[in-house]
Amino acid sequence: MRYTIFDIPILKSILQWLSISILRICGWRREGQLPNIPKYVMIVAPHTSNWDMPIGMAIVFAFKLKLSWLAKESLFRWPFGGFIKWLGGIPIDRSKSSNLVAQSIQTFNDNDKMVMVVAPEGTRKKVDYWKTGFYYIARGANVPIVMSFIDYARKAGGIGPMIIPTGNIELDMQKIRCFYDKITGKFPDKSTPAVITS
Repeated sequence: MRYTIFDIPILKSILQWLSISILRICGWRREGQLPNIPKYVMIVAPHTSNWDMPIGMAIVFAFKLKLSWLAKESLFRWPFGGFIKWLGGIPIDRSKSSNLVAQSIQTFNDNDKMVMVVAPEGTRKKVDYWKTGFYYIARGANVPIVMSFIDYARKAGGIGPMIIPTGNIELDMQKIRCFYDKITGKFPDKSTPAVITS
């Protein structure tokens, strides 16, 4: 198990208090509750702005959620690599994306507790469809998918519904899209509906 910022009790409490205070001052609120299960894939959408990261981290700290997240390998170079890992980052080699799902499933299998956060759009730019890796990771690791969000229209962020992947990705994606169609990103014109390629 990797040691991260989320493993220091006193720091977690300080960051929770600080994050709740900052969110309140900025007019934001957190919504929902964390599921009482040890492992799941958490998706967050829409991802349209650099502001998603600091707001999202404030919400994470407010929930005292220990998470892991995937990021391109180049971000983990010196001098910031160790710090990014301490924040829960897991480096990935995008040139080997075909192996990413298998590696992620193995990571779940190697840990008794894990919350892996994925932004299915994969970028802040407008794209035609969501990447489906999150779905196949959850399916392969036999864990649920929890929908999280940052809604700029309501200035609210937090935890939404949970679904169990059935193997029928088209049907499951309809449920996911039904939820995210009501969520507004900072730049709505850059949001990508929860659709996949046929």
